[in-house]
Amino acid sequence: MNLKAITDELLDELRPLRFGPPVTHVYNPLEYAREPYDEYLRRHGARPKEVVLVGMNPGPWGMAQTGVPFGEVNLVRNWLGIEAPVGTPSVINPKRPVLGFACPRSEVSGKRLWGWARARFGTPERFFSRFFVANYCPLLFLEADGRNRTPDGLSLSQRNPMLAACDRALRRTVQWFRPRYVVGVGQFAEERAHAALSGLRTIIGGITHPSPANPKANRGWEALAEAELFALGIRI
Repeated sequence: MNLKAITDELLDELRPLRFGPPVTHVYNPLEYAREPYDEYLRRHGARPKEVVLVGMNPGPWGMAQTGVPFGEVNLVRNWLGIEAPVGTPSVINPKRPVLGFACPRSEVSGKRLWGWARARFGTPERFFSRFFVANYCPLLFLEADGRNRTPDGLSLSQRNPMLAACDRALRRTVQWFRPRYVVGVGQFAEERAHAALSGLRTIIGGITHPSPANPKANRGWEALAEAELFALGIRI
């Protein structure tokens, strides 16, 4: 099963799911921003990879705008070289508009992660010769006031069917790339990697999430992440 088929099957499994209060809006950029996401896969989805980095789910100013995991607009356009038409979710929270590549906001997590890749590897080709960046869950969950609710904050009845579908997709993605390492970006992604990849011959670990809401990340995330990768055996 190739990456496009893995994505299509995940969408088919997620489409009928419904999420209730406090979630009022659910965005799926793999639906409305599929064109830039497919271009990301086309350019950088060759296998095998040494390391697959796994994020949690889209940020409102990152993947929700560009379709690319951790997809801060400027770096997706100017470093990854990807810019393609983006539609809109069927129902939009006015506090979290989707403007695609016209979005003026910058997502700090994506700026840190892709900025580190650019500083360390220079070109996308050098980075993607070893690494791939995926997101565990493609859904962005928003409350009425625009607050982002992460997947681990959903009720069990809403969370479990979503986790089952995303676990299957992550396992198939890892089977496609055949990496030596799968690294969760943040604790939630690391925990899901352990759950989804049981029995596969891959080393699973984690690094600190680059979100500005994480105090550790605000004290030099790049150096911290590199030290954590090194501790797993990954040489940069």
